[in-house]
Amino acid sequence: MPKMKSVKGAVKRFKVKKSGKIKRGTAFRSHILTKVDGGHHRANRSPKYVDQADAAKIKEMIV
Repeated sequence: MPKMKSVKGAVKRFKVKKSGKIKRGTAFRSHILTKVDGGHHRANRSPKYVDQADAAKIKEMIV
């Protein structure tokens, strides 16, 4: 049986950290941010991680 290929879209979007958590991007931070209030803008700056329920499925796609 051949090797399973990784899902390239997932590889580009997620990164596995040393702790085993999967880092993900944040939506709504690309443009027209003048309308967004400061609190929301600052909250988007902090790193986000995938929920544990989805982590196993994403790891399967990446590796």
